[in-house]
Amino acid sequence: MFSTAVIHKFDTDQKAVAFTFDDGPHPVYTPQILDIFREAGAAAKATFFMVGSQIEQYPELARTVHGEGHEIGNHTYTHPYLSKLSAEEFAEEVIRTERLIQETIGVKPLTFRPPYFDYNEQAAEWISSRGYITAGAVNGEAMDWEQPGVAHIVEKTREKLSPGSVLLFHDGFGDRSQTVEAVRTLVTELAAEGYRLVTVSDLVRMSSSVRGE
Repeated sequence: MFSTAVIHKFDTDQKAVAFTFDDGPHPVYTPQILDIFREAGAAAKATFFMVGSQIEQYPELARTVHGEGHEIGNHTYTHPYLSKLSAEEFAEEVIRTERLIQETIGVKPLTFRPPYFDYNEQAAEWISSRGYITAGAVNGEAMDWEQPGVAHIVEKTREKLSPGSVLLFHDGFGDRSQTVEAVRTLVTELAAEGYRLVTVSDLVRMSSSVRGE
């Protein structure tokens, strides 16, 4: 039986969170995010939900992300509203990107995030039937995609953060300089507080149950 829930937080007794980044890879901002995680230490990892059309443009960057131990998740090929597509159309969006990821890094993605968190029951069931864990996020109010200011992104993320949380940020499409600085602050703070920075798949392995909606 597959779970069709979008999972925002995993139940775990370990002090760990998953930073996730949507819409890349981007030649300016993805390398800056990688630098932050390098500086945080070899064990600090993140999950990058990549768009297939971006992977086609920057395959070497995708390989760099994977080569440094980060997870690459499926974020569709063109970033559409899945609920507005036919079954055949949304299947193509997912499968095309899945194949691109496999061809680029040699690994099938295990995690998925629907663009705009837009999906319907049909899409959710089909995605789960392919073995994906669908990742949500606890810090949607941070709204980093709107460029609300570094302080806003940091504060709204802090308010929702606890062990097992999935955190949403963006490294593609538009000016992501605020996101980079907010993530730099949060990574430094959380590392100092003893949090482990792990991938979504790591949280899956750590948890015995999950919370979705």
